[in-house]
Amino acid sequence: MAFDVEAVRAEFPILSRQVNGKPLVYLDSAASAQKPRAVIDAMVHAMEHSYANVHRGLHTLANETTDAYEAARKSAARFINAGEDEVVFTKGGTEAINLVASGLGARLKPGDEILLTEMEHHANIVPWHFLRERQGAVLKFAPVLDDGRLDVDGFRALLGPKTRVVALTHMSNVLGTINPVAELARLAHQTGALVLVDGCQAVVHQPIDVKALDVDFYAFSGHKLYGPTGIGILYGKSERLVALPPYQGGGEMIGQVALDAITYADPPHRFEAGTPPIIEAIGLGAALDWLMAQDREAIAAHEHALYERVRDGLAGANWLHVLGEAPEKGAILSFTVDGAHAHDVAQILDRYGVAVRAGAHCAEPLMKRFGVTSSARASFALYNTQQEADSFVDALQRTRTFFA
Repeated sequence: MAFDVEAVRAEFPILSRQVNGKPLVYLDSAASAQKPRAVIDAMVHAMEHSYANVHRGLHTLANETTDAYEAARKSAARFINAGEDEVVFTKGGTEAINLVASGLGARLKPGDEILLTEMEHHANIVPWHFLRERQGAVLKFAPVLDDGRLDVDGFRALLGPKTRVVALTHMSNVLGTINPVAELARLAHQTGALVLVDGCQAVVHQPIDVKALDVDFYAFSGHKLYGPTGIGILYGKSERLVALPPYQGGGEMIGQVALDAITYADPPHRFEAGTPPIIEAIGLGAALDWLMAQDREAIAAHEHALYERVRDGLAGANWLHVLGEAPEKGAILSFTVDGAHAHDVAQILDRYGVAVRAGAHCAEPLMKRFGVTSSARASFALYNTQQEADSFVDALQRTRTFFA
């Protein structure tokens, strides 16, 4: 059965608005996706009908809210095929990566190596730089090929007896490249390294099975996944989380506290100090339930068709330069326009109601790799239509006339 994009769009209230007198064409979902009514209603219901702090209360509202919060954990576990004790709520994908880096950093010695890639988001670079500065760790970066693929041979060559951690993105937020994570994890594990994957982009566009990937840690955020901001997920294999020291102290993460000693709760609560993002977790649970009820295969085909339609519409535009042409890439188009700064391109497109991202996309090393300082980026989601793809092509061609 064909994917019914109009039925899906009807569930997103914001998509009916106009921008600058034009129908909104929202092509910035890789930065943050819009929210369906199911998410909005779940969060409003929690605040209006059953809200209290979680876990430690004994009254009805506390019990109801705790049940809703833990139900969201169950949804997250089902979403990635993990155990419930392997799912940690964080403030987002960034905090999830920082949590792991902080915990693993306690074990690193000067000279220990961390292998990254040139296509990483800053959120998967900066926490490891902290360990370079503070622990004497050595950072190495696997190269990216001209078409945007990871150089797997180069990756393999950088693995060695001193490699302790491999941290890489599943899908590049700039190039759309989808990395062969299962293969890379197998290579890393052969050297004894632990593997962390930044899944913030990939989880939106394809089903994720962390058991099949056999990674040690997998991080993603809620707001790109049609859920709220301020919430994310860290998956960790049970044995990895048990071995990881707490990231923050206070509240739910304790076992017992005395003046001269302390014990910690078991994972996942060991990593959820203080009052957690309760409403946000409930909203994320609603988003995951909503997405799991959709035909993920049909969504992927729909998004890919939109990307191909835009590429066909821009065929022969020699003034346009695309970053990343890897086979089977995700539906992300990052590009530069001759004679124009990406910020100017984005602002002119906005006049036509088209919302795209512009800048370095928190990936300055990757920008340098491709010899640019910035690019514009259009990212396609399940609620975008063929008409919107055509509107983007038309608006971009009109934008070009400002710089010709």
